[in-house]
Amino acid sequence: MSPRKYFAEFLGTAFLLIGVVGSGIMADALSGGNIALALLANAIATGCMLYAIITTLGPVSGAHFNPAVTLAFALRGEHAWSAVPPYMLCQIAGGIIGVWASHFMFDLPILQSSTTMHRTGAHQWFSEIIATLGLLFVIFGGIRHKPDAVPPLVGLYITGAYWYTSSTSFANPAVTIARGFTDTFAGINPAHILMFIAMQIIAVFIGHIVLNWLFTHHE
Repeated sequence: MSPRKYFAEFLGTAFLLIGVVGSGIMADALSGGNIALALLANAIATGCMLYAIITTLGPVSGAHFNPAVTLAFALRGEHAWSAVPPYMLCQIAGGIIGVWASHFMFDLPILQSSTTMHRTGAHQWFSEIIATLGLLFVIFGGIRHKPDAVPPLVGLYITGAYWYTSSTSFANPAVTIARGFTDTFAGINPAHILMFIAMQIIAVFIGHIVLNWLFTHHE
């Protein structure tokens, strides 16, 4: 694959994490301790960023920005398996760079590790299955019925899923890993990352069965 595709995945995921972490820092600073208001600002900024990066970089790399999405496309035979590891590495590296860029913008220590302790437990693990399955649902449903609508569908879905999932809808292994590197509003304790990712991958395989059947044309 072209180096431009890999760089697009790196750059897009970096901007995604800048949207997530940067808006979380700003929202936390300006909300006066109102967590609901901070989460609302964080969700809107993330949804807007997703719309922007998917629209602009989709024609370059497919705009995955998410190892779970890359895996889902590979399982469908729509992404070369040989390109899966480099895509994932670019996404993870881009996410971490995006976190560090956010720290620098807000004059925070660049190197951090999250101490957030509330992102764990069976209810949140199940939430990540729902969050990731829902994301794949809007992606593949959009591709099947209205491809031009995929950027707003993903942006709107994640904006809503911040609120209706107990985990606030990470739905992305690269995002999950990167958010372990920030001890700010958007952080996740590194000890809790593995189970989040495991649930996201489980959702990919559920989606491969269910969504392929749902969105396959039948006479």
